[in-house]
Amino acid sequence: MGERSAGDVRTAEGAAEIGRRVLRLRTERGFTQRQLAEPAYTAAYVSTLESGKVRPSDAALRHLAERLGVSYEELTTGRDPRDAIRLRAGLTDARKALATGDAEEAAGRFQELMAEAERLGLRDERATALVGLGDCVLETGELAAARAHYEAAERLLADEPLPRRVPAIRGRAVVHFLSGELRYSCYLLESAIDELNASGLHDPNALLLLYTAAIAPYMDMGAHARAARSAELALSLAPSVDDPGLIARMHRGVARTLIAEGRTAEADASLAKAQELYEQLRIHTDLAHCHWMRGYVHAQDGNLERAERELRIARDMLASKRAALYTVQVEVELADVLRRRGRTAEAEALLLPLLRRPPAGGTDSADGADSAGGAAADEVAADGEGSADGSAPGGAPADGSAPGGPAADEVIAEGGIAEGGIAEGGTAEGGIAGLTAEHGAVHAGGAHRLLGLIAEERGDARTAEEHYRAALALLERTGAAGDLADLCRLLGDLLRRGGRVEAAMDAYRRGLGHRAAPGTTTLGPAPAEPPGV
Repeated sequence: MGERSAGDVRTAEGAAEIGRRVLRLRTERGFTQRQLAEPAYTAAYVSTLESGKVRPSDAALRHLAERLGVSYEELTTGRDPRDAIRLRAGLTDARKALATGDAEEAAGRFQELMAEAERLGLRDERATALVGLGDCVLETGELAAARAHYEAAERLLADEPLPRRVPAIRGRAVVHFLSGELRYSCYLLESAIDELNASGLHDPNALLLLYTAAIAPYMDMGAHARAARSAELALSLAPSVDDPGLIARMHRGVARTLIAEGRTAEADASLAKAQELYEQLRIHTDLAHCHWMRGYVHAQDGNLERAERELRIARDMLASKRAALYTVQVEVELADVLRRRGRTAEAEALLLPLLRRPPAGGTDSADGADSAGGAAADEVAADGEGSADGSAPGGAPADGSAPGGPAADEVIAEGGIAEGGIAEGGTAEGGIAGLTAEHGAVHAGGAHRLLGLIAEERGDARTAEEHYRAALALLERTGAAGDLADLCRLLGDLLRRGGRVEAAMDAYRRGLGHRAAPGTTTLGPAPAEPPGV
């Protein structure tokens, strides 16, 4: 339930507080009780109200506010309406700082604003600050802290319409995705999409955020048709946000002049537009993920030149936003395309640095893979997306190209890249590098898989086996079924060629287990689509 302020007239404490406030304001203005009360009320009523012995009606409060020359909000809450506007301006600035890459500065601002919003009893602004804090710590990989912030925001907004809660829901879904809980991430997103579309709460901005967020877990679970449809719907909603940064800066400038002139209602409206547009700054990153997915699709179709072009566009867009974790994930996809185009040295130069330096507090990917867990993954059969043409389900082609696809499409790693972006061989000095079981596990597995293929191509069977086993350990905890089945096939083939037939049979059986787990892994019906689609 939403919070109730101390000045809530419905409570005895709130009525007493309002009474004291009316007395103070009346005295400051030199009014008698009769002068304040007339013509609608009596001096006795004002006296009773000031002593806290009566709970004033809404009409009475509005009459008194008008006579006292204050707003209804200021009379009932004791807050200057400019406090909320000032906080919203600060939240806009903090969001801008996060969008431009300075996560630490943004986190500090959000923390201060959240504390002030709590002191002033501004619930909506406090929830906005919590979501901002969640985005900041998610960027640095602090998944437990991020989830706590998003959940706190959802609790504060429990009584609000669903579109208002979507940023927190989406953030929580990303946390579960990055923790390897793909199915639960899909559940959260699809439930919100269904509620929005089925209950008449159609909101293009909220839907755009949800659809783009769903692409990642769909791809990693092998639900390619569903992922493609989500991308189409996201792209169809995107034209309304052509240049949000420029428009937002304009609205912020207008709002500040309006505040200086005392035109608070108009300033509030301008700031609301600016904040909405700054939230949409992340949509450019989401569009980068659409380029990412298009590159993946071209790679699956064998159009490697177009795939490389799309992936490079996606990587450059993400690097410009300082989305460090996702940039290195795109580089895994790009490395696959380069390998398939015969540029093996370039591919290896991209991959090796990504597995050498984990994020702070993480473990080395190769070591972390050994402890990543070994739970059996399930087959994703929804939408008929498994393959029967010799390729692994989940989109891993038989030609050895990389399984998987675009990673999470939420903006979480917009900071941490040194000036100048990302170099061809990995992340720029000082940036976040490393794909581990806790950070980008699916693409960490994909990087090991590609390095295994490269090792096989040069005749190094031992190194290839090490990479394949590291990839399996990373992916089994995520449920990326198609990728797991394909890896088991590659490992089995490698072992069989080396004369280790029994070990090869074990690998094949393991892969069959990942391919077929009837009735346990379907995602169920696809979520409802927006009206008119």
